Amino acid sequence: MMTIIAATDFSELAENAVEYAAEIARHKQAKLVLFNSFVIPFHAANTLLPASSIQLLMIENEIRLLERAFSLSYDYGIEVGHECAFSFIEDELKEVIKKYKAELIVLGMPEKTLEQELWGNTTSYAIKNLKLPVLAVPVNAHFAGTKKVLFACDVLRGLSKKVLERVKEVAIDLEAEVEIFNVDQKLEILRSEEAHASVIHALDDSLDGVTYYYKNVKSIMVIREIEKEIKEFQADLLIMVPKKYGFWASIVHRSKTRVMASGLNIPLLSIPV
Repeated sequence: MMTIIAATDFSELAENAVEYAAEIARHKQAKLVLFNSFVIPFHAANTLLPASSIQLLMIENEIRLLERAFSLSYDYGIEVGHECAFSFIEDELKEVIKKYKAELIVLGMPEKTLEQELWGNTTSYAIKNLKLPVLAVPVNAHFAGTKKVLFACDVLRGLSKKVLERVKEVAIDLEAEVEIFNVDQKLEILRSEEAHASVIHALDDSLDGVTYYYKNVKSIMVIREIEKEIKEFQADLLIMVPKKYGFWASIVHRSKTRVMASGLNIPLLSIPV
């Protein structure tokens, strides 16, 4: 049975992502595990509260998580577990994933702010550091009716068969059509018949049985073009593959996938290579 982990801090954003994850779990007959990383509230950490009071806060938090798990299990008819850690979420995610052998993690997608741009967020951290698919869900997104998938990729760097298999799996599972969308400054490379035929052959071979479209755009404004295409294609889901940079390159470059992990109106599925 597939296991999905949904992280929540009980905020509106996180709880919508939990509901989205529960819908997926029901659709795929999967197990859902709610994960909460409890951190002592700032106002409490700066007082002289006795250890017993801190312990009570932790117990109350775990009870709240347990009640939420029972509620989701009843509402969606799925198996729901819960896991509560008492540390920062970034420190605990990998251990929880390993414990449950999870295949997907679902997180809320925050709004785009200057702070997010500079420092990132838990979702961008997960996309960068976890070796499994991460689904970032904006606050108003709903699972029902996901019929158009936009796969934004760099075809000049090659199309991983494993990634295309994942895209195919999503498309068939949702009965959705897919648009393969490439934005590059060097689009002229694809003008040769041989290069173009190679890309089409790879797509035809890997996406057999899926209705898909293939679109190239030449532009230096990659993120802007993706956001524009989301509207034009009326996409319900965006799929991207995060690029890995070395230490020095990461100072200059920022993964476009992680940049897109905030401020969208549709969910983003990040698939690691």
